Amino acid sequence: MRHRVAGRQFGRDSSHRSAMFRSLITSFFEHERIETTTMKAKELRPMVEKLITKAREKNVHHLREILKVIRSKDVAFHLFDSIAPRFVSRPGGYTRIVKTRRRIGDGAEMAILELVERGESLSAKRSPSAPPKEKAEDKT
Repeated sequence: MRHRVAGRQFGRDSSHRSAMFRSLITSFFEHERIETTTMKAKELRPMVEKLITKAREKNVHHLREILKVIRSKDVAFHLFDSIAPRFVSRPGGYTRIVKTRRRIGDGAEMAILELVERGESLSAKRSPSAPPKEKAEDKT
């Protein structure tokens, strides 16, 4: 019996589940929105909001705790530098879940998990459409 056991298992063992959530969290902070199943979005939401709350106070301890979850330093610094400052005056509720459709293959309910106050995402900053940097001319 699973009395008083919190959290969903998603048919995975604990290490696979934690790796899945780390990957989803990293993608979420990189793009500032993610489409996934409704159940995964509901499990992901408290994790994301706790990380944003830690990032609001800029110190080395919180950076190290966030880097335990987010494995990309670029994404972690994006969280500290551009996402967290938007929510300094907000006491909580940084994300919203919007139900969208049913997935074609298995009929799972899909939802979009996004930030309430969206800005420019990290992937938009690194877009390939940006002109390349000009190189200094060689003197011959």
